[in-house]
Amino acid sequence: MTAERPVPDPTEPGDPADRRFPRAVFRRGTEPDARFSLANERTFLAWIRTALALLAAGVALEALDLPVAPHWRLAASILLIVSGIVAPVQAWCGWARAERALRERRPLPAPVLSGPLAVGVLLAGALVLIGIVLR
Repeated sequence: MTAERPVPDPTEPGDPADRRFPRAVFRRGTEPDARFSLANERTFLAWIRTALALLAAGVALEALDLPVAPHWRLAASILLIVSGIVAPVQAWCGWARAERALRERRPLPAPVLSGPLAVGVLLAGALVLIGIVLR
């Protein structure tokens, strides 16, 4: 028979939430089921992978000699790179909002920037296609 580990009292000085970053997230509510926290973390990491892919695509689009008009290629590259910079910010904010909601036993919040980010990526793709067609 295994004994359940007690959840630490947040008012005690040795609270593990004092050692976890960011404190604004981990000091709230109670510890949620680890499966939900880990799923939230996997979503965060997926956004980070997406950001790296957007940055790589923006750099590659400008570095490679593709049959696209230079001004269209530059515009699409800048749009992809800016999207790649915004994606980690969205990932961090989304992770923190979801983790706070989990800890406070509230419904999960709706995504804030994922719609505009997707529009930016689609716009960059459209710019590349237009550049290829108009060339």
